Amino acid sequence: MTLLEWFIFFLAIQVIHFLGTWKLYIKAGRKAWEAAIPVYNAVILMKIINRPWWWVILLFIPVINVIMLPVIWVETIRSFGKNSTTDTILVLVTLGLYIYYVNYMVDVNYIEDRDLKPRTATGEWVSSILFAVVAATLVHTYFMQPYTIPTGSLERTLLIGDFLFVSKFHYGARTPMTSVSFPMVHDTIPLVKTKSYNSDIQYPYFRLPGFQKIKRNDIVVFSWPVDTVRFFRDKSGINVYKPIDKKSNYVKRCVGIPGDSLSIIDGKVHINNEPLELPDRAKVQYSYNIETKTGFNPGNLYERYKLIYGKNLFPINNSGKFYAPELSEENAIKLKNNPYVSNVTTVISQKGTKDPSVFPNNGKVNWNYDNFGAIYIPEAGKTVKIDLESFSLYRRIIEVYEGSEMGIDNKLSVNGSQILLNGNPIDSYTFKQDYYWMMGDNRHNSEDSRAWGYVPANHIVGKPVFIWMSWDSNAKGFFNKIRWERLFTTVGGSGKPISYFYYFLIALIGWILFSKYRKRKKAS
Repeated sequence: MTLLEWFIFFLAIQVIHFLGTWKLYIKAGRKAWEAAIPVYNAVILMKIINRPWWWVILLFIPVINVIMLPVIWVETIRSFGKNSTTDTILVLVTLGLYIYYVNYMVDVNYIEDRDLKPRTATGEWVSSILFAVVAATLVHTYFMQPYTIPTGSLERTLLIGDFLFVSKFHYGARTPMTSVSFPMVHDTIPLVKTKSYNSDIQYPYFRLPGFQKIKRNDIVVFSWPVDTVRFFRDKSGINVYKPIDKKSNYVKRCVGIPGDSLSIIDGKVHINNEPLELPDRAKVQYSYNIETKTGFNPGNLYERYKLIYGKNLFPINNSGKFYAPELSEENAIKLKNNPYVSNVTTVISQKGTKDPSVFPNNGKVNWNYDNFGAIYIPEAGKTVKIDLESFSLYRRIIEVYEGSEMGIDNKLSVNGSQILLNGNPIDSYTFKQDYYWMMGDNRHNSEDSRAWGYVPANHIVGKPVFIWMSWDSNAKGFFNKIRWERLFTTVGGSGKPISYFYYFLIALIGWILFSKYRKRKKAS
């Protein structure tokens, strides 16, 4: 929806509210016109139902407002003596329109000093759960979101089974764009495995101010730009439309920021013609071919490798050669120094070898995952030349990211050597938002920007800051499955990660003892 459409929708809601409540406002000792003034009418309604004024703020927070509206419907009719279970059900199933019936058809009296305490244990439970859901949704949506590492694309920096806290406020929280969705879940309701949202009505994109920008080498959680799979783990390839904020979340390292020129040369990322300098915690991995010396039993190397690195070697034609995927450069050097190993070579796709699965996915460029580019990473407000060579690089940006996803019907086409935008010839284009290039540290086992291109700024979710739990599903025994050394460690920083788990336990025990002491002292 455009801003104009949202304004019309907002005014329509005000008209609906006025027509359905003005007589109730009068019975509560207010004026009829007070039900018609936007925002002010909500403040007055809070006074009528004897609730705090700041509930009005909750009505303007996306997602939270969907939870609060039914609460206010129920509170409104109860303020006029309609307390039965039947009344509550009717106001909910009619989406609040039952208030019209109360307003025009029923002779009700306003209860000025209504007791706000739930009359039953069930009511008490419902109120407590509702408050918890609102508070948790607020934190989850605007401050901190839990996230699980599902794949090994950033291994060994982040491991499969790491449970993260992702900060929404570092880069600025992206307000929800999907107006109606099930709270506290992403795109799918657990257990029932059905869609958790309705995408018919969308809020315009907006991001709250953050206190830092995305820097090169930051690990970032973002909405997967090309996601059309309804269920994240569904392998059937069901194609459906997904709003930006309901696309599957990915976590990668940002290796290129807006304005950068990026290329990959023999597996190494280059930024602005210089090799990318990675932080010391980044453990880049490649695939390697390993040759053993003659007279050595290859099976011994296989067992030793699995014991040390926890991964399998794959024999090549029983020739004493092995293929080793997902091996860090540091470990490759150690392996090369093994007295039973004669040679370790990195598996690199040669320059000029064409891989049609690589962005821009048109099969016309001689690029692959190890030798790629150079490309320009778009920056908001910057203009680039649009011709037959750059057409495929920026087509999705223009048609989708700055087109259909923004409610704009953009269509690029080619007529001979001329590029047309919506039928009009163009030779340049000015970008409306920033873009980023995301890659996994596991270079040969990561579906990243090399496969699907740029990540728009409006797809950024947040910054992983903390590992609160790490679970190794391949280990045996409950306590062995917990990676104790990774609990309560920071994602960023330099040097070996330090666990703050024991400090947390000490603080927690101290807080519990202090709380008990304070209660005893207060009781005495």
